[in-house]
Amino acid sequence: MRDTRESRLLLVLLVAIAFALITVDIRAGEESPVDGARQAAAAVLGPVEKGVATAVDPVANAIGAVRDSGERHNRISVLERENAALKAKLGSEDRNRSRIRELDDMLKRAGAGQYGIKGAEVIAIGSAQGFSWTVTIDAGSKDGIQRDMTVLNGDGLVGRVTTVGPDTATVLLANDPDFTVGTRLEKTGELGFATGQGDRPLSVQMLNGKAKVSPGDRLVTFGSRANRPFVPGVPLGEVVRVDPSGGGLTRTVHVRPFVGFSRLDIVGVVVVPPREDPRDAVLPPKPEPPKPIPTVTVTVTPSPRMSGKPADAADE
Repeated sequence: MRDTRESRLLLVLLVAIAFALITVDIRAGEESPVDGARQAAAAVLGPVEKGVATAVDPVANAIGAVRDSGERHNRISVLERENAALKAKLGSEDRNRSRIRELDDMLKRAGAGQYGIKGAEVIAIGSAQGFSWTVTIDAGSKDGIQRDMTVLNGDGLVGRVTTVGPDTATVLLANDPDFTVGTRLEKTGELGFATGQGDRPLSVQMLNGKAKVSPGDRLVTFGSRANRPFVPGVPLGEVVRVDPSGGGLTRTVHVRPFVGFSRLDIVGVVVVPPREDPRDAVLPPKPEPPKPIPTVTVTVTPSPRMSGKPADAADE
């Protein structure tokens, strides 16, 4: 429509009529003359509004869901972070408690053998030297560590120091095939030489082919001259199998080491050897065998009535 004088007059007229109808509608209330027109418009436009509302509502709901999901996502993220932090804290506390127990056991072993030790932590497995079974510890020459020192933990013999740097050292583990240590059998004192066999039990050659050895017997280190590389009395392992002697000069037994070489953490390097051989003092006490449970036998004597005889006949 062009912006002319006639169009402006028409617009003013329509606005005046609209105001007039609104005034009449408000004053008339329920008897308004335009109520019929309103109902007719509702009948025509109602379905259209409903359809539009149906089409629009899912969008509005989706928008609200996205908004709410964002809030829920943020809350979930916060809860997940709090849960992860709690798990880390609990895991850290469990690990700390485990390490404290390891350290306590190691100090008890060192105290029983009168070993002066330098504590260290295993920081790597394997080394550049090409050994099959080695670990690297975070103590070196600056800490008084030297080559051919005995390494132990709370369970027993770990190995010996082979290479020393200023801050770290390499330890050859007792289960390495190149590892050999003199052994002594608990109580009897029979001597032998243990050799590592990787994942398998240690192989021990007993010098006395007629030595009496049984599964469950325990061995400790015999010690070396000047206590290098091995100090005496360090627990080594427990016999699990004894090969037949066959009349030879030596006898082979298989020993399960006390130390779990795949889960090493806290270790101690013996920097001061004991003044005298502790013998079997470092071995933990053997657990007492379970006491047999007494059995009670109940004997039931049948009464005369249960035997099928009359009471009088039973008395006769």
